[in-house]
Amino acid sequence: MAEQVHVVVRHGERELSGVVHGDESWNAAAQRLAATVMGEPTAVDLSAEPKRFIVDPDLRVLLRPMERGDLPDVARWRAAEHVHKWWFDDGSPDLETVTAKYAPHIDGTTPTRMWVVEVNGRSVGFLQDYRLSDYPEFALLTPDPEAIGVDYAIGEDAWIGKGLGAAMLWAWLRRTRKRFPDATTYFAAPDHRNAASLRVLEKVGFVQGTWFDEPLSDGTTATVVGCALDVRRVLG
Repeated sequence: MAEQVHVVVRHGERELSGVVHGDESWNAAAQRLAATVMGEPTAVDLSAEPKRFIVDPDLRVLLRPMERGDLPDVARWRAAEHVHKWWFDDGSPDLETVTAKYAPHIDGTTPTRMWVVEVNGRSVGFLQDYRLSDYPEFALLTPDPEAIGVDYAIGEDAWIGKGLGAAMLWAWLRRTRKRFPDATTYFAAPDHRNAASLRVLEKVGFVQGTWFDEPLSDGTTATVVGCALDVRRVLG
């Protein structure tokens, strides 16, 4: 007999708890448990038992397509020490280089799409996503070439350590489920030293897998950890 998966949804001082039914996803179970409250459940920690969600009407995390007018903010975020440390392979964070790097994605001339993360109406960071098979050299290093890849950064220092990483990735997961209904796996590959990113990915349902060396633009490599999310199990 399969071991039951327990789900807890916190709403204010209340905790709504139950178990996942049959082939029900963790997300579907959380939504069922929270059906009597206002707001959508957001994953807090899916890495252990029970699977924990929260409904917080005061925290509105949204994604919107990045525009060229966002590039000065992106350049500022890229220049922040906590971002540049892991995004240095995208080049200098000056506005000219950032524009040359990301404008083609914004304009839709590449397979990568760029998103700005807003918290309660204020821009605080960004994500980029792509189907791995659109970048064959990278896809060959991964277990599922048809997976949807994601990279992300919280730009504003004030939001570091506040649980925003999980909230923004969960917003991305729900949006991506609609954009790519055929995708069965989502994939991220943080640097093996980036413990904070690895932990955030675990919290929204990614599972760590193979370590591999990713080629960098300067001819060196970075050792990264392949992290995969089972779409059906987590999102349904």
